[in-house]
This record gives sequence, structure tokens and C-alpha cells, in this order.
Amino acid sequence: MSSATKEREEAARLPEGDVVRILLEQHARIRDLFAGVKTSHGEQRQETFDELRALLAVHETAEEMILRPTAKKTAGEAETEARNHEEEEATKVLAQLEKMDVDSAEFDTEFAAFEKSVIDHAEHEEREEFPAVRRGCEEGELKGMGTRLQMAEKMAPTHPHPTAAGSPAAQWMAGPIASMIDRVKDSISSKSGGG
Repeated sequence: MSSATKEREEAARLPEGDVVRILLEQHARIRDLFAGVKTSHGEQRQETFDELRALLAVHETAEEMILRPTAKKTAGEAETEARNHEEEEATKVLAQLEKMDVDSAEFDTEFAAFEKSVIDHAEHEEREEFPAVRRGCEEGELKGMGTRLQMAEKMAPTHPHPTAAGSPAAQWMAGPIASMIDRVKDSISSKSGGG
């Protein structure tokens, strides 16, 4: 059984709207997109990478803004700092990958290392951070966080912004402006057929 399947099964056992359920479902989708990038080429590969890039940018921003303040209380400061640092590093690599030709050997090498670090990060969250958040919060709080997470994702940037990554305060300050710029860029790019 694949890890994406396990994540979906674990998510399905949690209440609808629970923040951890939403994040587990996104982790499964991220795994699917990594696999899709590795098995595609040309325009299809670029489209799949663009979807992965946008999901990772939105997902990590929302985690930093919504999940981390609670995780700091339930899982501890060392845990949240480690996850924020990993996200900061991943954002830098994602920004580099975004500038590369997706069919180049350099992209393949960087992408393989990037996938490993993102999956390791997700597994740390699933083993350490998510259980602590679930233990430390009532069901209503978890659903409220889920609602806020989804709202934050609608306002989150769709491209990596290394200067704000790893800092919930910076995400709150820079995120909405970066998001507007990213979404205009995405709209123009999709209308012109470019990536």
C-alpha cells in the first residue's frame, strides 16, 4: 500500500473539516504530484510541476500561519522551529526548481533530492506535530483551524517566496500581497499558454 493511500485512509477516519484531515489529504495529493512529475515529460510535466509548486506554496504558507501557532503550544517550540526551518529550505529549492527546464538532467537531480526532503518533512509532521495538535485540541478547535486553514490557502501565494518562508509573522504580512501578484501572474500565464 502506498503512503498516499495510507494518508487518505488516515484522513478518512477523521471528522470532515478537521485541520489534520485536510493536511493529510494534501500530503497524499503532493505525493501523487511528485509521482506525476517523475513519469511525465514536456508540457504535461510542466503542468504537473506547476500544480505541485502551487499546492506546496499554498500548503506550507497555510501551515505556518494556522497550524504552527497551535503546534508550538502542543508539540513544543523545538518541533515547530524544526518544521518551519525545513519549509524555509524547501521554499528556496522550490524557487530554484521553478526557474529550471523541467526536462533537464539538472532538474531531475534537484527534483529527486527535493522530493526526499519534502516527504521526510511531511512524515515528521504526521508522526510528531499532527498527533500533538490533535491531542491538545477539542474537535471544535480542530474544525475551526480547518476552516481558517482553507481561508488562508485562498489568500496564500502560489509561488515560493523564500523571504517569508519559515516565519508565520512574515507570512501574515507579506502573504496577501505576494498572493495577489502570483495569482495575476498565473492568470496571465494561463491565458498566454506559457508556464
